[in-house]
Amino acid sequence: MTMTTDPGTTAEPVPEPMSDPALDPVPVRRRISARVRILLWLLLVMAVALAAVATTTRSILLRDVDSRVSGLLAQEAGEFANFEERGVDPATGEPFTEPGRLLKVFLERQYADPDEELMGLLAGGPDAAPAKLVQDREIPAGLPLHEDEDGRRQIFESSESTGTLHRAAGDVRWAKVAIARSGGEPEAAFVVAFHPGREHDRVDEVFRILLAISGVALLMTTGIGWVVAGRILKPVRLVRTAAAQLTEQDLTRRIPVRGHDDIAALAETFNAMLDRLERAFAAQREFVDDAGHELRTPITIVRGHLELMGDDPAEREETVRLVTDELDRMSRIVEDLLLLAKAERPDFVTPEPVQLAELTADVFVKARTLGDRHWELAEVADGEAQLDPQRITQAMVQLAQNAVQHTVPGQSIRIGSRVTGGRIELYVADSGPGVQPQDAEVIFERFRRGTSRRGTRGSGAGLGLSIVRAIAEGHRGGKVGLRQTPGGGATFVVVLDSVPDQPLETDRS
Repeated sequence: MTMTTDPGTTAEPVPEPMSDPALDPVPVRRRISARVRILLWLLLVMAVALAAVATTTRSILLRDVDSRVSGLLAQEAGEFANFEERGVDPATGEPFTEPGRLLKVFLERQYADPDEELMGLLAGGPDAAPAKLVQDREIPAGLPLHEDEDGRRQIFESSESTGTLHRAAGDVRWAKVAIARSGGEPEAAFVVAFHPGREHDRVDEVFRILLAISGVALLMTTGIGWVVAGRILKPVRLVRTAAAQLTEQDLTRRIPVRGHDDIAALAETFNAMLDRLERAFAAQREFVDDAGHELRTPITIVRGHLELMGDDPAEREETVRLVTDELDRMSRIVEDLLLLAKAERPDFVTPEPVQLAELTADVFVKARTLGDRHWELAEVADGEAQLDPQRITQAMVQLAQNAVQHTVPGQSIRIGSRVTGGRIELYVADSGPGVQPQDAEVIFERFRRGTSRRGTRGSGAGLGLSIVRAIAEGHRGGKVGLRQTPGGGATFVVVLDSVPDQPLETDRS
């Protein structure tokens, strides 16, 4: 802590600010892009593969050198053994009796490879190196074997017929054929030695060339991989950029689709998702605006009447009646909104086997209580189908209510069901003024009514027909439509694609 003093006062400790770990800035981890990760993995795999190829090639070449040297040693040793057994001294025409003469004649007749060294060794004293017989030629090695006394002694005294002499000046592969005295002790030996240093150097040079080629290949792979990864991941970057620029107010951006690969499929899927989001946000904004408008009117009416309500009992009674009526209308709007919200759930409809004739009759009986109209049960489909009877009844009653609102007492309303082309149709037809052509699609949207609807406008919020459409589309292949009515009026038809359990017929009696 720090101390501060003021003249004439006692110094008091002033605490330093404490550091809150929760408020300390969190270090941001730097992300490695997918392009870099792909390139790094590609380089790693390529480096491992190229290194494996170079190493394997080196091992194969070294094994080939060893095999060739072993074959050469065996060949030279076999030729000497055969010469020792069958050869004759050209000076006498008789078999050789002296090891020195044998070795000298044989060496004079041989032509060795550049890295091959042929010599004869003759036993010397107990502590002396064996004497040597060599060819008069240059050996391209750092230290030829015939100049290495210790090496010659090791080979001559070795009990093996072949082996490798490890020296600081370079390894030597050797093979020997001993010429023994009568007592068994070696008197002389033929030695063939090979200096593999230059062959190994050539193998190492090939290995270094392969490594250099691999390095160039890695550099080329880096450039090509960077470009190819960039082209492949370009749609992904466009997806990321588009997602970052998307806002609730702007959902119009789309990703260009090129080709027919997985990346193009990703772009198409993302564009389809944006289409759905745009439609959903547009519907949500429209829904909120319309709902706010529809609910604002009854609230304003209720507030206005309550503010102007006086002390007169009759006036208070009338105000209460008007307020109650508006509250009931608000309650119906809320219930309809909740119903439409449930339409998005998978369990909105629960199909079950239903007798169409019985369902049509029930709807007709319930609809007759909606108003003083001339009700007709036009036709009835006979059979059983899979549908939700409660939802279908709700939709048909709503259509009947809509027909009552746009007709006058005495006009006819027909209800019926039929089978057409293997599909089930349930309809409500009225004899009212009909629907204008420009309103045929609008009237099924939420909070929308026709611009020139038929006669008296109902007090609803414009949700009835949208509820009917939601119920119809909740069934498999279901839809609702508007058809022309002979003689005037409107016919609303709920079309269902449910598979019946038995053949359906239409009773027109």
